[in-house]
Amino acid sequence: MKKLLLASLCAAAMMLPGLASAQDQQKPLRFILVPKVVHPWFDLVNDGAKAAADMLTKTTGRKVVVEYRAPQKADVVEQNDIISRAIATRPDGIFVDLLDGKGNRAVLEDAVAQKIPVTVFDSVPPEGMELTGIGNDFCEQANIASERLVKLIGGKGEVAIMMGVPTAPNHAIRAECHKKTFAKYPDIKLVATGIDNDSIETAQKQAAAIMQANPNIKGWVACDAAGPIGIGQAIKEAGLVGKVTEVGLDNLPDLLALIKDGTVDSSSSTKPEMQGYWAVIATWQKAMGKPTPKYIDTGIAVITKKDL
Repeated sequence: MKKLLLASLCAAAMMLPGLASAQDQQKPLRFILVPKVVHPWFDLVNDGAKAAADMLTKTTGRKVVVEYRAPQKADVVEQNDIISRAIATRPDGIFVDLLDGKGNRAVLEDAVAQKIPVTVFDSVPPEGMELTGIGNDFCEQANIASERLVKLIGGKGEVAIMMGVPTAPNHAIRAECHKKTFAKYPDIKLVATGIDNDSIETAQKQAAAIMQANPNIKGWVACDAAGPIGIGQAIKEAGLVGKVTEVGLDNLPDLLALIKDGTVDSSSSTKPEMQGYWAVIATWQKAMGKPTPKYIDTGIAVITKKDL
């Protein structure tokens, strides 16, 4: 009986707030990264996230780990399922690149209701949700690219846009701002918009078909990281290097190679490593019960052959 009583007292003591809190503080902090899709751009985001986790581990003495869970295709149902399964594991935080603000909303609200810190990166939070967003000014990024293209082709000619995933907030914002920029110039004619769903292969096929159907196209811009690579491949395969000008998006190695060999003029680039880094920092602050800013702007880099 004495042994049983002692065991009961020990169990009760473990449930005391102070002791439970002390134990909790020794557990690793576990954050889950959910991108739009399996994609090289998100590999760079993951690199930045791991760098931040390592920094926090060394600085605070408490281990921070990042789990990477990516949909195999850009499908909001699959992404929501991944987020729901992540919520069920009770992580210390989740950061997500939204495929569809409206479509993702319910699962994000579920996470918030269960007091799991949520951060959005490379996107904007659903309207009315007080979530920290990490990224850059997507409209400014599009304007930089489309204004540069207009200048390169002498202010006149047919152009096309590769739209990425139309429901993705950042892709949709860029597409709309590209259109508004082109609309300012009476001698610029937007003749086609492709949809690649963040797939390089799809972008290549779409661009090839669009250029075949519109042989007078003089320029391209894109709204996602896969698009400019696929467009560049299509330009090379069609023997149109020097005849069709492309201003790309982001800084993936395949795109940088296309800039280096002259297929693509330049890129208006996000900074994926920095987005992953600051997504972890913001999520960690939320996990610590600290307030976080509404938005963290990681800036835009213009990459040309000279910069390489």
